[in-house]
Amino acid sequence: MTPKTRQDASSSLATPSFQIDRVVSELRTLRLRSLEDRQRRDRPPKLPSRKILVGIADGLRAVLFPNRLGLPDLTDESVDYYVGHMLDVTLRDLLVQVRRELRFVSGLEATSNAGIADREQAAAIIRAFAKRLPHVRSLLESDIQAAYEGDPAARSIDEVLVCYPGITAITHYRLAHELHCLGAPLIARMISEIAHSATGIEIHPGAKIGGSFFIDHGTGVVIGETAIIGEHVRLYQAVTLGAKRFPVDEHGALVKGNLRHPIVEDDVVIYAGATILGRITIGRGSTIGGNVWLTRSVPPGSNVSQAQTRNEVFDQGAGI
Repeated sequence: MTPKTRQDASSSLATPSFQIDRVVSELRTLRLRSLEDRQRRDRPPKLPSRKILVGIADGLRAVLFPNRLGLPDLTDESVDYYVGHMLDVTLRDLLVQVRRELRFVSGLEATSNAGIADREQAAAIIRAFAKRLPHVRSLLESDIQAAYEGDPAARSIDEVLVCYPGITAITHYRLAHELHCLGAPLIARMISEIAHSATGIEIHPGAKIGGSFFIDHGTGVVIGETAIIGEHVRLYQAVTLGAKRFPVDEHGALVKGNLRHPIVEDDVVIYAGATILGRITIGRGSTIGGNVWLTRSVPPGSNVSQAQTRNEVFDQGAGI
């Protein structure tokens, strides 16, 4: 190969053609086709930012537990100042994201008269949310205490707070549940999914969960939108509280919003791998064993386990 040939080959390798203009054009066509009307094509409303919501969730956790999840050098004199400052900054950021959700749902531009209305609605949501934070803190204290008392490996309350993925998921859920109930379900779902990505625990913000809730280990736990969980309930890893079936309407579309997930009453323990499906009730004080598949209600005080394992020897084809 001559020097000129080598130079040409090197130049070709250094500047490959990716046909970017063609890809951009095809993506634009698909994007515009997916938008519903001219207004959304010209100026599609912005979704809330997942990246910003990660920071908001971290800020709210620091507000609730400043001495453990806030700045490392806080003193008794500075902690209230820190909480007030962090709360102000975080709520202002959250206000912007709630307004984005409201505009996205309504499809209206911020410059219209409706922009003033959604600003007022967003402010009302944030004010109501802020008032609920002491209640959220109280619930989380009961959850942390339940984890400490329920896990012999836990050496301190602080260890539970900063190390346990179940507490991380429950904290995000309790914040998200308040926003879901106040009229920001998209942001609520995004905050729950942030925890899901980090912990492997999926809790829909629409679920209703009482205090002293403990998820041990936690990976693979799924709690559906309409599930109801009482006080002092304990779940282990890979437990599913799901739907048994998904009814459709006359057009074949899924019916949304129906009550399709279990009710778990107070003082229930559900061990690893159990799958509980449908709008059934697990009675108070029941124990559901590992890997149980349950689609019927059980009365209070029940003890449900797998069928006893058979251990038999089959000689010369016996039993086949």
